[in-house]
Amino acid sequence: MALIVVGINHRGASLDVRERIAYRTNELPEAIDALRVAAGVHECVILSTCNRTELYFVEGERDAIPSAWDALSARLGGDAPGYGYVRRDRDAAAHLFRVTSGLDSMVLGEAQIHGQVRDAWELCRASSGPVLNRLFQTSLSVAGRVRNDTRVARGAASVSSAAVQLAKQIFGSLAGKRAMVLGAGEMAELALECLGDQGVRTSIVANRTFERATELASRHGAVAMHYDECWSALGDVDVLVCSTAAPHSVVFAEHIRPALDSRGDRPLCILDIALPRDVDPSVGALENVFLYNLDDLQAVVSANLERRRAELPTAEELIGGEVERFWEWVAGLAAVPVLTEMRSRMEALRQRELAETLRRLQHLPPAERAAVEELSRTLMKKFLHEPSVRLKAAAANGRGLGVVDTVRYLFGLERPATPSNRDADNESKDSYNTGRKS
Repeated sequence: MALIVVGINHRGASLDVRERIAYRTNELPEAIDALRVAAGVHECVILSTCNRTELYFVEGERDAIPSAWDALSARLGGDAPGYGYVRRDRDAAAHLFRVTSGLDSMVLGEAQIHGQVRDAWELCRASSGPVLNRLFQTSLSVAGRVRNDTRVARGAASVSSAAVQLAKQIFGSLAGKRAMVLGAGEMAELALECLGDQGVRTSIVANRTFERATELASRHGAVAMHYDECWSALGDVDVLVCSTAAPHSVVFAEHIRPALDSRGDRPLCILDIALPRDVDPSVGALENVFLYNLDDLQAVVSANLERRRAELPTAEELIGGEVERFWEWVAGLAAVPVLTEMRSRMEALRQRELAETLRRLQHLPPAERAAVEELSRTLMKKFLHEPSVRLKAAAANGRGLGVVDTVRYLFGLERPATPSNRDADNESKDSYNTGRKS
């Protein structure tokens, strides 16, 4: 048995490559069935997000890695191994624990991957099994500990989340506040999500293309407004997020000043996350207006990421301990069938030799024949007792798999190298090597 992950992520592949190999939800059952047939794997889970596609599986009696690469290469239309990586056993477990904890993400410590790992496991539960179920369940638990016991996920780590953090410094809480977003692109949408997460009560989306504003507003329970009409609503807005694609400033003091008279002492927080800037710097001089631009936001992000990086050694130490505990469990799991097989082999040998001995001692009365049989049974138990105890102990202290392999060798429990399975293994490896060369 071997635990393996074959994958491609943002560290080695461009977005174009990652898009081509990504699996949609409705493709997973067929993809897993094909891999199980081609590779002979016992368990399989596919994790596919915008930043990574990874195949986790428990290998069977033959090398499954070539089949995994073949599946990814077919989706890519090219040589997938050139973009990816393979992790085995302990390294595979450590890799998933780091992924789920956000340590292998584009943004260190991001939380979204935790839910994506959980969803991938749930979608693949029919093809999972005891090892992968334990692996993924443990990874989710480990990620929770990393988030709670370290500061790896503390503080804003994206421009949109940093903008919301700065707004919270002004208001204390954004719960029940009103916000307006100028623009309808990706950054605007991220800002809407962050504002909604913080309890912003009402949001307005204004854009020069009203259809785009309506589309974005409908996805987030906001209100769409025509760009030329939105200024009249500023008197009731607490936070203004500016994220248009304009090549020059579009928000000037004359847009803001009329709204200030009706606001009283209520502050207006303006978050300019556009490049080039949407807001003319003179707006920041208006009374009770707090203007932040990308430089301000990037400074917040950089400081937070630096603090997150400082927590990496603590997080890695935590993960290392959990990997060892998981692998002790795997080793114990592997020891059980070997122990059972060893005892079965020895019992068959005892019965065979006993039958041969009793055949030569047919003159013995029944009581003495029974005594000979009991002696053989007692000797076998005593001979196997110490190896059994030590094998279980090795499984408990992390040396189980190595000792299991030794027991298999010493007691002749290896899979017989028949011509059929030997030829099949060689053929698989040859075709893989040929594919890599081509």
